[in-house]
Amino acid sequence: MNKRILGLALPNIVTNITVPLLGMVDMAIVGHLSASHIGAIAIGTQIFNLIYWNFGFLRMGTSGFTAQAYGAQNMREAVHIFLRAFAIALAVAILLLALQWPLAQMARMLFEGSDNVIRLALSYFYVRIWAAPATLGLYAVKGWFIGMQNSRLPMWIAIFLNIVNIGCSLLFVLVLHWDIRGVALGTVIAQYSGLAVGLFFVVKKYGKLFKATLTAGGRPPAANIADALRWKAMRRFFKVNGDIFLRTVCLAAVFTFITIASGKISDEVLAIDALLLQFFTLFSYIMDGFAYAGESLVGRYIGAQDRKSLRQAVRLLIMWGLILTAAFTAIYAVAGDGILRLFSDQDELVAGAHPYMFWTLIIPVCGFAAFLFDGIFVGATASRTMRNSMFVASAAFFALYFGIKHCCLPSYQHTGISTYQYHWNNILWTAFMAYLLLRGLLQALWLKKSVYNQIH
Repeated sequence: MNKRILGLALPNIVTNITVPLLGMVDMAIVGHLSASHIGAIAIGTQIFNLIYWNFGFLRMGTSGFTAQAYGAQNMREAVHIFLRAFAIALAVAILLLALQWPLAQMARMLFEGSDNVIRLALSYFYVRIWAAPATLGLYAVKGWFIGMQNSRLPMWIAIFLNIVNIGCSLLFVLVLHWDIRGVALGTVIAQYSGLAVGLFFVVKKYGKLFKATLTAGGRPPAANIADALRWKAMRRFFKVNGDIFLRTVCLAAVFTFITIASGKISDEVLAIDALLLQFFTLFSYIMDGFAYAGESLVGRYIGAQDRKSLRQAVRLLIMWGLILTAAFTAIYAVAGDGILRLFSDQDELVAGAHPYMFWTLIIPVCGFAAFLFDGIFVGATASRTMRNSMFVASAAFFALYFGIKHCCLPSYQHTGISTYQYHWNNILWTAFMAYLLLRGLLQALWLKKSVYNQIH
């Protein structure tokens, strides 16, 4: 079982490393321009997180449903799941492109920052939004590959996509001097390149499966596609994904609020927190490699009604989570300053981040269970439990933040601006750690009822 877990997890880890690597390269490129550019990238990235995270069900729901169809050896249904997910991805993307101006105005009202920071962030937004069809299409492609127990193809797609993205960003910003728009354009080109490669792999690896499904019964492909997209067939897909959507709305609300709250403290704190969140991002994407393995294996064993293998997979996933938690805590303790300086060479920002570096040691401990159980529950399509645990954790985040801020912060109002801002930001990070910890604890409590009991 360990071999099977690692066989799925390691390619996903390589895939996921490229995601924060890309963000880190973007941050490093603009980090050498100015603090305003760092803040703008933080806001611009958060705008798209707010948008795209809400449609994360296109990957998660697709993965869970496909894994269960794979475990039940129902390949016709697996193809239908891909068609449903990809059709929804394109429909949502067209809607986002049509609504880009009101979305930008909402972002202008929502996020805090100087006029220059907001101007740069919206310049980034208006270019990158054109990647929406490719970005959401890739969600469906990646989720389907993971559900089909194939984590290597998403790895190669991600490697190719990010090489293109990094190369374009370096060319557009450092050579052609297109500033922050160059970073956004690099992302657009890379996303469409990645989607083209993903669809190529779908046809090359699974073309015969699609052909057999789309020509089944001697009917024309359009008729079989119409069957896959009928409302009766789509209803369960929307029901599960509706819960994931609400869960992701809460996730996006928390992370968006962190950016908003940081900007209210000061532009400097906004930039510092953007740098520190790179530590969270790096850890989360490594852990998600094992979470994606959990999606594949849990869905497969539930589809096959194999209780023994299901329990063994969950136990070993938790063991690997604990090992990675210890490893990352040690790495951040020893090399945290060096990692920080990879993101920015501005001494004032690095010095300003030092008082908050202890939070990077707490991130792995509080976050590992939340990431792992998300994968396990996605594989089980236990979306209602995921939604409920996120509701509780998000409510706790906001209650803690505003409660502690109201009770404790006024006592620091006369201690000087820097001290006041320091305590204000620590309150924000305290609430964030509690949010991560509570998500994991609640899902651990509901594991038996929502996952194990699906096997009768």
